[in-house]
Amino acid sequence: MTDENNQNGATPDVAMGAAGDADANAPQVGIVAQYTKDLSFENPNAPASFNAMAGGQPQLEVNVNVNGQKLGEDNYEVALKISVNAKHENTNTFVVELVYAGLFGIRNVPDDALQQFLLVQAPVILFPFARRVIADATRDGGYPPLLLDPIDFGALYHQSVNQAQAGGAEGNA
Repeated sequence: MTDENNQNGATPDVAMGAAGDADANAPQVGIVAQYTKDLSFENPNAPASFNAMAGGQPQLEVNVNVNGQKLGEDNYEVALKISVNAKHENTNTFVVELVYAGLFGIRNVPDDALQQFLLVQAPVILFPFARRVIADATRDGGYPPLLLDPIDFGALYHQSVNQAQAGGAEGNA
């Protein structure tokens, strides 16, 4: 199917979702790209770790970090870093580290809402894809796929804000 409105060969404004005659000052958000920025899978004690796993499930330590940064006038990168360390009887079974990022086109979003979008809504969009990358990496490493539980990024954001406010109050006391 051809696009009769796009005869000059230019690509349509996918990131912002060309709104035609819509209000030019209305908030606009779009996903430009999402990508694996860094992926590491370590299986330090293989093949012995496979025999040890027959005795039970490993203990998992999961760490999640979200970072948002401005890359241009209307472009922001949100990076979701997930680290998983699996241990069985105090021996490392496997370690997975993933930085999964998204490039978002954002216009006319107030500063107070921008930070919340970058640290809450954007990670919610990225997480299912990062979860799949981790599941595939652990499966390809010889283990059952690791399916991470959903993460409440809103609660983590509010917890972080509360800690920052408490730290600021202690610093002023």
